[in-house]
Amino acid sequence: MSTLLRVEGVEAGYGDLTAVRDVSFEVRAGETVALIGANGAGKTTTLRAIGGLLPVRRGAVHWDGERIDGLPSARIVARGIAHVPEGRQLFPTMTVGENLELGATGPEARARRAETLAWVCRLFPRLAERMRQTAGTLSGGEQQMCAIGRGLMARPRLLMLDEPSLGLAPVVVKQIFANLAEINREGTTILLVEQNVARALGLAHRGYVLESGGITLSGPRDTLLASAHIKQAYLGV
Repeated sequence: MSTLLRVEGVEAGYGDLTAVRDVSFEVRAGETVALIGANGAGKTTTLRAIGGLLPVRRGAVHWDGERIDGLPSARIVARGIAHVPEGRQLFPTMTVGENLELGATGPEARARRAETLAWVCRLFPRLAERMRQTAGTLSGGEQQMCAIGRGLMARPRLLMLDEPSLGLAPVVVKQIFANLAEINREGTTILLVEQNVARALGLAHRGYVLESGGITLSGPRDTLLASAHIKQAYLGV
């Protein structure tokens, strides 16, 4: 598989605070890759740096062989990277349909809007039933489905998700992760940030562990699940 995303020695942060330093990893086409770690480890910062929402202070981000750090976030989305942020960040007074439409920003996404919307509604039938309902009146699980659907409306090659299970009931988390598996099977590469390590590694082909702002462990899913450190620190075994 060819490498789509390569993060090389990235440092990023907020003001005088350095949240991640010398972070390096890669995501290959067709994979689901999990980026796991405790709260505050720098996972969200890493996604924001990749997506152009935070400046990369050192290092580089390469997408499909071209350097993209320093580009505006809109241009990064147009190149095929969509970011589903932590906390959904929907527009609560707009309808489900309007929130989804906002995801179709690039020329290709706009041209294929009807086709993509049909796909999103097939993945998430509840959204089809609530298309005219305001997003703020949805349940937490429905809001997460809408946020993922909005990301898919951009027709991304890489879908980055930040804590999609946050605040959701276990039965809803199970459904969301089944949806993500289907999205990956249908050809979308996924980079997943998730504190639910068992769920994340159950979905992912490979994973990276981010601790105190740096990558400390990486490997295939089964290798990480067998790691004594992962079992003790994240799985409670």
